Amino acid sequence: HSLRPFSSAGFAGKNDGGLAALLCVLLALLLRDRCNLARPWGQGADPFGSATLLRPWNEGDSHMERAKKRLSAAFEFFTKLGVKYYTFHDRDMAPEGHTLEESHRNLDEVTDLALQFQNQTGVKVLWITCNLFAHPRYMNGAATNPDFHVFAYAGAQVKKGLEIAKKLNAENFVFWGGREGFMSSLNTDVRTELKHMASFFRMAVAYKEKIGLKCQFLIEPKPKEPCKHQYDYDAMSVIGFLKHFGLDKDFKLNIEPNHTTLAGHSYEHDIIIASEFGMLGSVDSNSGSPDLGWDTDQFPMDIHNTTLVMKTVIDQGGLQPGGLNFDAKVRRESTDLEDLFIAHISAMDTFARGLRNAAKIVEEGHLQNMLRERYLSFSHGTGQKVEDGSASLEDLEEFIKQNGEPKVTSGKQEKYEAMFNHYL
Repeated sequence: HSLRPFSSAGFAGKNDGGLAALLCVLLALLLRDRCNLARPWGQGADPFGSATLLRPWNEGDSHMERAKKRLSAAFEFFTKLGVKYYTFHDRDMAPEGHTLEESHRNLDEVTDLALQFQNQTGVKVLWITCNLFAHPRYMNGAATNPDFHVFAYAGAQVKKGLEIAKKLNAENFVFWGGREGFMSSLNTDVRTELKHMASFFRMAVAYKEKIGLKCQFLIEPKPKEPCKHQYDYDAMSVIGFLKHFGLDKDFKLNIEPNHTTLAGHSYEHDIIIASEFGMLGSVDSNSGSPDLGWDTDQFPMDIHNTTLVMKTVIDQGGLQPGGLNFDAKVRRESTDLEDLFIAHISAMDTFARGLRNAAKIVEEGHLQNMLRERYLSFSHGTGQKVEDGSASLEDLEEFIKQNGEPKVTSGKQEKYEAMFNHYL
């Protein structure tokens, strides 16, 4: 992620509830540049080789000079692609200083320039997040760190991030707990760490309200990497945490499908789960290689996957104020500047095609009618009482005494799959 201004970019599909608005695909780019932080794979480096993606906007005598050049190049890229939104980490936007005060000044200076570019181009901020995982101070976590001093530093960084979110009129604010987890249970008090993380989130909610910041808070799940086990393992883990600590009214989820597959789920799994609980707020759109065991941040090119995602978005009436952004980067071997355009445009087209497919599925209604028929037995009699929550075990026993052994009913999985393929 180090020095990757466009390699993690994307588009946001946002609507006001209608299919017509959904079909007007809006775009958002993720400005991902770790500046002076040690995340070199965004330059095309990996553990076995040095950087291959050498960009002119990463040249300069100082970190601040490079930050401003990257920002200028980014907005040029945004306007050439016609995107409407972008997103960033605080340390993507401006380099970390030697002190908290210097870091704040750097962020103020570069976001002043960002605000000028926003006003000139009309490009808006989909979401902002704070990088609470890359600096060595966060090696044992941020909100879950056993050292209060580190916990406090993370809080001060988020406080500034929320102020910047208000300054730039960000529509969402994301929390990704890259180091919120543990390597060994032997040196970890899990209950205490979860309690502290909940307290951290409550402070963020309180400060958001205090400064009058109007945006949606989002948590992004991931099962592993960099931690062996992360507290935000998947959608259900995060939803359970939020409900347990009474935070579910203040947060929704930002789902990254590549993270979902790392948790052993299908591409669309966490998007559907979050949506069914009314917790799907935004989608960090990318893909991975299921045959590999790590987060590869590839551009999504599978129309099957994007159709399932967009059907969920349509079913819940859109994502606003969230959207779709690409947390993705070109491959190490894709070294031409042209490849940046090809990757983003192709992935946008893949989601646009998925949206058209999903709209047709919803409009024709064949799959939905089949699904409704499969659960028809819960629409009357004792089944309806179960649906209403008024049935008892005695009711179920009496039903079986009257009706005997149930018939075996086919799930028709292959038929569903064949019908779905028809739309692709």
